[in-house]
Amino acid sequence: MSGRVVVTGAAGFIGSHLCERLLDEGFEVTAIDSFTDYYSPRRKREHIGQALGSSRFTLIEQDLNDCDLISLFEGAECVFHLAAQAGVRKSWGSEFSRYTKANILATQSVLEALKEVGRVRLVHSSSSSVYGETTDLPMKEGHRLAPVSPYGATKLSAEHLCELYRVNFGVDYTSLRYFTVYGPRQRPDMAFSRFITNALEGNTIEVYGDGRQTRDFTFVSDAVEANMLALRYTGSERIFNIGGGSRISILDVIRIMEKGIGTDFDVRFVERAKGDVTDTWAETTRAREELGFEPSVSIETGIGEEITWYREHIESDEGRETE
Repeated sequence: MSGRVVVTGAAGFIGSHLCERLLDEGFEVTAIDSFTDYYSPRRKREHIGQALGSSRFTLIEQDLNDCDLISLFEGAECVFHLAAQAGVRKSWGSEFSRYTKANILATQSVLEALKEVGRVRLVHSSSSSVYGETTDLPMKEGHRLAPVSPYGATKLSAEHLCELYRVNFGVDYTSLRYFTVYGPRQRPDMAFSRFITNALEGNTIEVYGDGRQTRDFTFVSDAVEANMLALRYTGSERIFNIGGGSRISILDVIRIMEKGIGTDFDVRFVERAKGDVTDTWAETTRAREELGFEPSVSIETGIGEEITWYREHIESDEGRETE
């Protein structure tokens, strides 16, 4: 039997996959999620439906800022901190307060509790958004960090907090900078999800910008594997890029999806969103050499799995609506 771990944001896209992997490996999982309405709480509950069937899975439905985190963290081997307010495009204006609360204040709450408990490892989920707009590719962990979105600024602030608590209080942490994670259960506001669901429903898909922008796409099981490797890591590095090795343009993504779904998409190009960058590309040498991380899912295979999941999900939703 493995030890006990805590997962924040456990009902989210990556968090729910991570919980299942931890349970498969014999861990006892304390899961924390506040089920915010950024997207359907019902969908999030479906995400953790399998995990809820395990006697080693305990769900705490609370905001991290309101939890007694000290008691939840005591005796744990690791805290996987995935809880966050996601989304670049919605992080502007009046919505920014949600991002500061969920991404900065909640991270500080986690770190304060870890400071008090001691000897509990933290694996913190960060983002490639901390790099901002750059032509210095591929992006390396030591590059200049200059986010161009409020979301990216909050994720960078969370990284800084982790380092402050390490230097001052000895909190042991690793930060994983994910590059555009995709796959089954992907958030409905993300590009792959929007493209696939609209195409399956016969609707127009909207592409921000001209579609020539590129991303380094990472399949969700590879992101989960990075978390498991970080759990066992004993080296001195703190920050790791986690990329899938599948850097392609949005136009090429659409061609792969059209082949997978079996239809030409009705595409409409709209104004590029504020905060979106032109290109991302992860330099993953450090993750490979230190963690042993190697992405294993190709973009074609990964998109195929996401299409399959959304076909089933759309049919399931239609069935509920007619009941």
